[in-house]
Amino acid sequence: MALPTTRVLAVLDLLQGHGRMSGPELARRVGVDVRTLRRYIVTLEELGIPITTERGRYGAYLLVAGFKLPPMMFTNDEAVALSVGMLAARGLGLAAAAPAVASVQAKLARVMPGGLQRRVHAIAETVKVDLRHTPRAPDSNAALIALTAAAQAQQRVHLRYVSAEGAASERDFDPYGLAYHAGAWYALGMCHLRRGLRSFRLDRVQGVAALGRHFRRPGDFDALDQLLRSIASAPRAHAIEVLLHTDLERARHAFSLGFGLLEPAAGGVLLRSSADDLAWFARQLAALPFDFAVQRPARLRQELRKRAQRLQALAAASPRR
Repeated sequence: MALPTTRVLAVLDLLQGHGRMSGPELARRVGVDVRTLRRYIVTLEELGIPITTERGRYGAYLLVAGFKLPPMMFTNDEAVALSVGMLAARGLGLAAAAPAVASVQAKLARVMPGGLQRRVHAIAETVKVDLRHTPRAPDSNAALIALTAAAQAQQRVHLRYVSAEGAASERDFDPYGLAYHAGAWYALGMCHLRRGLRSFRLDRVQGVAALGRHFRRPGDFDALDQLLRSIASAPRAHAIEVLLHTDLERARHAFSLGFGLLEPAAGGVLLRSSADDLAWFARQLAALPFDFAVQRPARLRQELRKRAQRLQALAAASPRR
């Protein structure tokens, strides 16, 4: 950093990012001596930025709590990453997302140099994110904000919920985390009505009230992993078991976790799943790049034979060259 002005801004950026830093550490990070750093601190104070100085052997500099900082500075790569993220945010099933995204984009455009503005505009014009399956459901903003805050604070809430069938219910709920999957937001955690882990779609949440009790979230809890496992193990018309003649890594590459549960077994990997439409499931199996053996149900083997016969008929009818 050759210019003193750039170094002064670097000091502000470091204090903004770290909150509290010692003088020697700040000086080292900026590339100046401690005496020069003190001049930079004075310059920031003259610009109206309140900085607290802690004296003594373990003294440090920190921004005054609650001070509203000037606009953030972004590198080119950071601005591009933010722009792509905002494109995705438009389709996350939140009715208030689009105006907020437009507002952020307008603020960025006002402070970006011309070259960077053109790059970001090019992204907005040419990059498309496939979120076509996002439901046109009631706004989930209020539930998302309330439940993410409760999950972060590990605070129990009282939840009012309406099921897909229209049945209303109330329960105390420990929100461990939230996940977005297949066009919908879900909250996952401990349901004290059912006494077990449950997931709740946010567009069906009618109300969230914080309670005065806290909980401890399991240290290894992964909200998306738990959601996909619950989807894979949901009861459907036909329970399915298929022995895949491959290893666990290839099996995981072939199937998403939401498709079924995979576990090592003698002779390969056992896929446990369920489906209402066995013909559809047979089509998924037929596309696998490795062999397999259907253990149950027998009707799935019948569907596979039907598909094989249809493909053979199509192959026989195709003109030969």
